Amino acid sequence: MPPIGFYNSGYLIFMIPAILLMMVTQFYVRSAYNRWSKVAVRSGITGAEAARRLMQFGSLYGVQIEPVGGRLSDHYDPRSKVLRLSQGVYSGSSVAALAIAAHELGHAMQDKEGYGPLRLRSLLVPAVNIGSYLGWIFIILGLALNFTGLSWLGVFIFSGGALFALATLPVEFDASSRAKRLLREAGIVQTAEEQRGVSNVLNAAALTYVAALVTAVVQLLYYVSLVVGRRD
Repeated sequence: MPPIGFYNSGYLIFMIPAILLMMVTQFYVRSAYNRWSKVAVRSGITGAEAARRLMQFGSLYGVQIEPVGGRLSDHYDPRSKVLRLSQGVYSGSSVAALAIAAHELGHAMQDKEGYGPLRLRSLLVPAVNIGSYLGWIFIILGLALNFTGLSWLGVFIFSGGALFALATLPVEFDASSRAKRLLREAGIVQTAEEQRGVSNVLNAAALTYVAALVTAVVQLLYYVSLVVGRRD
């Protein structure tokens, strides 16, 4: 992280709207999850059982399912081919639990198919990790040394975070689309209310990735404004 002095009132002007958007989306996600985690599915199966059924339905083999600590910590690990579900999703038989389990299974299916946006996002991870550390260092050094080219290099490196956030959108939207379709076609989600709940949970989660993209772009624009302002 950059030193505190790197930020000023201009940073707040840029970032407050994005921060507020992120807070609102996080509240929306938790509200949707809390609401639909109290609505049991008619089939009575758990998130883990639903994931196993969907793997059979989608002819997906070689993926393990295991519980993981934390709340809403669900994820698919493409390196070890493991679907990790939080306890409330793994053992829960609610609409929210099935929606989240099916969404993460959607990522496993993307991995199996070699889904382009997922591969692109994976390729960007090392660059983003390096860029988030080196980018602001180059910007600061360039500003301190009055070397605009170095600052622009830092901006370019840092822009990988925004590109990663952009690449994440189709990955997450596609996983949610797969989840809705699979739950419906496999007969796991049976009523109109359950389908509405699945859509509500997954649509709310999708908004967090939109907010993350907005935040990354706005932060990038702040760094651009610093370099442009110093040049002027």
